[in-house]
Amino acid sequence: TDQKHGTRQLLDRIQSHGIDARLEALKELAKLSADPTFATEFINMEGIGTLARLVESGTHESHYGLVQTDKPCCRMLAFTLTAFLELMDHGIVSWDLISLSFIKQIAGYVNQPMVDVSILQRSLAILESMVLNSHSLYHRVAQDITVGQLIGHLQVSNQEIQTYAIALINALFLKAPEDRRQEMASTLAQKHLRSIILNHVIRGNRPIKAEMAHQLYVLQVLTFNLLEERMMTKMDPSDQAQRDIIFELRRIAFDGENDPSGTEKRKAMYTKDYKMLGFTNHVNPAMDFTQTPPGMLALDNMLYLAKLHQDTYIRIVLENSSREDKHECPFGRCAIELTRMLCEILQVGELPNEGCNDYHPMFFTHDRAWEEFFCVCIQLLNKTWKEMRATAEDFNKVMQVVREQITRALAMKPSSLDHLKGKLRGLSYSEILRLRQSERMSQDDFQSPPIIELRERIQPEILELIKQQRLNRLCEGSCFRKLGNRRRQEKFWFCRLSLNHKVLHYGDLDESPQGEVPLELLTDKIPVSDIKSVVTGKDCPHMKEKSALKQNKEVLELAFSVLYDPDENLNFVAPNKYEYCVWTDGLCALLGREMGSDLTRSDLDTLISMEMKLRLLDLENIAIPEAPPPVPKEPSTYNFTYNYG
Repeated sequence: TDQKHGTRQLLDRIQSHGIDARLEALKELAKLSADPTFATEFINMEGIGTLARLVESGTHESHYGLVQTDKPCCRMLAFTLTAFLELMDHGIVSWDLISLSFIKQIAGYVNQPMVDVSILQRSLAILESMVLNSHSLYHRVAQDITVGQLIGHLQVSNQEIQTYAIALINALFLKAPEDRRQEMASTLAQKHLRSIILNHVIRGNRPIKAEMAHQLYVLQVLTFNLLEERMMTKMDPSDQAQRDIIFELRRIAFDGENDPSGTEKRKAMYTKDYKMLGFTNHVNPAMDFTQTPPGMLALDNMLYLAKLHQDTYIRIVLENSSREDKHECPFGRCAIELTRMLCEILQVGELPNEGCNDYHPMFFTHDRAWEEFFCVCIQLLNKTWKEMRATAEDFNKVMQVVREQITRALAMKPSSLDHLKGKLRGLSYSEILRLRQSERMSQDDFQSPPIIELRERIQPEILELIKQQRLNRLCEGSCFRKLGNRRRQEKFWFCRLSLNHKVLHYGDLDESPQGEVPLELLTDKIPVSDIKSVVTGKDCPHMKEKSALKQNKEVLELAFSVLYDPDENLNFVAPNKYEYCVWTDGLCALLGREMGSDLTRSDLDTLISMEMKLRLLDLENIAIPEAPPPVPKEPSTYNFTYNYG
């Protein structure tokens, strides 16, 4: 009862005469409308009708009032529209009840220049909901709002407005009936719309937010869905116009501009040409296009390549016709299978997935993006076929590799078709094999208990190997620069470990040595048994002393010291990161401590990975069980044993 009373009071305040009271009431309503319980009460009191009448009347606002955000009438309208949208989103009231004058008023806000951002954003959102939720409202909105009118809202700097504008374009296209589909298709294909989205949204100076990415993905899917009709259209072998396209493919490949003989070739010659073009049916290639998908879409792609990229087309056909028969890459069959594959990868004909943000910037960079994408991919297929030295039996294997190359390249989100070509160049057949191998190593198999146990058994052996390498390097010794503040000729000193690992020998040198320094030239020594600890970076005595060096980050990262009895220290600055890791690891190993450098971690990963691959080589493609097989039951008797005694 209290809630009903409060809701009734709020509704009365919304209709009061004082502007301030109405403004506060509408502000409160905008917050409360998201609550389902409140929304039910408010709607039962005919609240939505009240809000709709407030909007329809339009008396409280002038054009200038809708431009200035701080004007009360502007803020009131923004709160009214927010509350209206929130209440309708609960699905309690049908959108079909919305009046024509309300729609015209909302459409007016979208078409009106310089309207306030908050009002524009809410108006676009309301129109999108109308289109998506009501078939009859779609027709009314489509009469007042065209894609051409929405293009202006894509050129603003506010990404939220751009997002709502694209969402409304998507909604209008998604709900367009068959008779208007062609008109919408030509609108979506307009260079003007595509270039504005590319330049003002995708290449704008702001990062793309998740909702914008989703709307761009939806637009991409809807654009590709225009191909569905051709994809599902079978070729009619009796249709002369369709067969003429196949004649054209043959003519461009083998006859140039004119038939040199001036007469029609014999049918037997055509059959030979169709075989060289790589069709499965040499006598009547039209039969190759009777399967859907890809249907006539494959033929469209082939004709585009032959006409727009004639040199590439001729090169692919002639290159294969000059190869051995068994290594020929059949252009016709490949183009048909590739078109089918691209339709699957780009989900042609499927509705957009809710929550998916997987749009590709490069598809907004060209008016014929689909056809150009096919042209790039058919060249990739031909190149991969050569790299794999494939034969006709390997056709499916090649297509699997090409699918992987394309999906990996698309995952990198190339910004243009040229960038796509660059990504594909880096994904050769050998690189795909390498990636597969490395990914196999990190697959679930390598996280299974038997593999983890094997890894744990191998690790101590590998660590011992790394330790021996570090100590051997210390026995060879290294040259270090002497640090000093005075600018004069650089001085060097050399340090090495004795072969029995018991003494560190060191001494000054006049110049950098060209090889190993004999122990007799190194006059000073420290018994390893006297070493207390090894410290690095800021903890080193020579880094604490020299205030100037404290500022030098590079020197700080390469510094380490050996502390030994009685309160003495030997200070080092390694010439590079590698020597730093070798020496700090080696000294820690001498003291029986853990080697913790980046180099040890890297070496450990590499060596364990190699050792694991070698040990598991015989188990390639064999599933490794999670647990060992059960131990068989004991036999009832042991009569089968033989007593040697």
